[in-house]
Amino acid sequence: MGLWKHLAGGGAVVAALAITGFGLGGLAQAQAPDEPPHPGKAVYDAFCAACHNAPEAGSRAAPVGSLRTMSAQTLNAALTTGVMKPVGDGLDREQLRAVVAYLAKPEAPIGTAWLDGNRCADKTVDLSAKAAQTSFGVDHDNSRRMSAAQAGLKKADLAKLEVAWTFAMPRTSGLRGSGVVVGSTVFYPAGQAGHVVALDTKTGCVKWATATPSQVRNSLAYGPLGKGGPMGLVGSEASGNLIALDAATGKILWRADPRHDKTAPLSGSALIHDGKIIVPISGSDVGAAMRPVYECCKGHGAVAAVDARDGKVLWTWHTMEDAKPLGRKTSAGAAAYGPSGAPVWSSPSVDVKTGTVYASTGENTSPPATKTSDAIVAMDLATGKEKWVFQALANDVWNMSCPVGSPTAQGRPVGPNCYFAGEGSVLLDHDFGAGPLIFRGKKGKDVILGGQKSGDVWALDPATGKVLWRQQFGKGTPLGGVHWGIATDGVRVFAPISDPNVPKDQSAAGMHAVDVATGKVAWQWRSAPDCTGARARLTTVCGGRHGLSAAPLVIDGALLAGSLDGRLWVFEAATGKVLHMVDTAATAYQPVNKIPGAGGSIDAAGLFAGDGMVFVNSGYASFGQAGGNVLVALRPKR
Repeated sequence: MGLWKHLAGGGAVVAALAITGFGLGGLAQAQAPDEPPHPGKAVYDAFCAACHNAPEAGSRAAPVGSLRTMSAQTLNAALTTGVMKPVGDGLDREQLRAVVAYLAKPEAPIGTAWLDGNRCADKTVDLSAKAAQTSFGVDHDNSRRMSAAQAGLKKADLAKLEVAWTFAMPRTSGLRGSGVVVGSTVFYPAGQAGHVVALDTKTGCVKWATATPSQVRNSLAYGPLGKGGPMGLVGSEASGNLIALDAATGKILWRADPRHDKTAPLSGSALIHDGKIIVPISGSDVGAAMRPVYECCKGHGAVAAVDARDGKVLWTWHTMEDAKPLGRKTSAGAAAYGPSGAPVWSSPSVDVKTGTVYASTGENTSPPATKTSDAIVAMDLATGKEKWVFQALANDVWNMSCPVGSPTAQGRPVGPNCYFAGEGSVLLDHDFGAGPLIFRGKKGKDVILGGQKSGDVWALDPATGKVLWRQQFGKGTPLGGVHWGIATDGVRVFAPISDPNVPKDQSAAGMHAVDVATGKVAWQWRSAPDCTGARARLTTVCGGRHGLSAAPLVIDGALLAGSLDGRLWVFEAATGKVLHMVDTAATAYQPVNKIPGAGGSIDAAGLFAGDGMVFVNSGYASFGQAGGNVLVALRPKR
């Protein structure tokens, strides 16, 4: 998802700080009227204020109030190793320290009190059970589908979920990655807290906790790290490294950088298969282009395969050739470069039967437009050689220096690094937020399904990329349409639509089910805001942000989906009937690890399950949404 959602992290940034999705508690201290201006204010005014003081509706730039919920650690990471490194590179050390100090309240070291008071008496991690899921997509098909046996839950159980326990992350305002459940252990990326943790599924007590050199932003992948190797966990760090841990002990086994472009973040989650780790590589130029003097743009997306034993790169498929000077300068005097962009924001899928990797891409960030932007791509698992490319939208050349839509549209004016506006680009930012899903049809009639921020759901022939059918829900927006993922129950594909702040008569916010065999709409459910009672007091968003953005999850005959206003919806998958709702935002929590906890928006990789439990990431402060810091564990009411 060109997501500055995917960038996010998610996990989300000065202009794109939202992109890193990182957030933490601690407001900047109030300044008395007679005090001299904070030295960081001048830096903020010069480099940040234009985007963050009053972001227009639908902007991915975080309002300054959201930046002030982020910790000094998070802000510094975003500006030095994260998505906004190009902005940070324009600051000297004094300026960097000043702007971070201006936005975030200085804090003592994070410590381990949030872990130590909740250690398990029995710290055994039993890996003999089959994993409930192996990655963000649940399986190699990216199906987001679990059987009753995998989840330990039946459809009837999901109609009576209630909170069993919650675990709070310190200095956190957004939860981006999902965990992996193996037996009675849930492995979880507590990224903003700087750890990966192993928790007991039934109580939330800590079996092990490993501090990581850099925040682990994304969902974890689980599998053997090479032939005869240990069962491992693989995550992506904000620094751009992959990190592999021993699942039994939490010991860090290796860290490696698989990127061809050292400024690109790893936004989508990896997938482990047969000694290889398939890694999606995104890009940072889309946000860096907001700097008028930035030479836009040079980076491009890729998919890499690395050796599971040590992270050594085996092959890389590039979305395009390296950028070259275009022989022109922008209005700010910077040299223009291209082609660029087509980052891979989402998690890939792997068809083991045909030896094919499927990945989806985002928009170009500078011209010339390429055939690989806003596309689904098939490549050979063994070599990375391209098999076919399906492009859903041509000429979608856009970066955050551009308005959305026509360069004459109302809103933010054309910036210097949108020098190509009016030259044929559609300026829509309608990339693929959802990774490709391999649908296993009857009699071997498989289908590749993709969800796009345009509101489109596409069905493709897996051998050729030929379009089988298409359904569009709403008009799409840069943060709307299908944002993070789709799911299937083996008959239907489920498309959550977010459409934040889109007028009601134009919005498709809600859940849409399509029969995969025919391409016909099976059922639709429209979300509606609820700003009554405690919700008006406990949630910071409810009116314009109530759609479904997080990737949904199918368990048995039920479909689970989280909303941007913090509600978890449980539907009957066949009919769309609402079976249950749990409000994770307007709830008071007493986390088992005895630190303050609050819920918020459900976004990104919001849901996973296993061992008779459903786990929900409640809190996502990016894009002006409701921050929170609790992993909510749900079980059927007894």
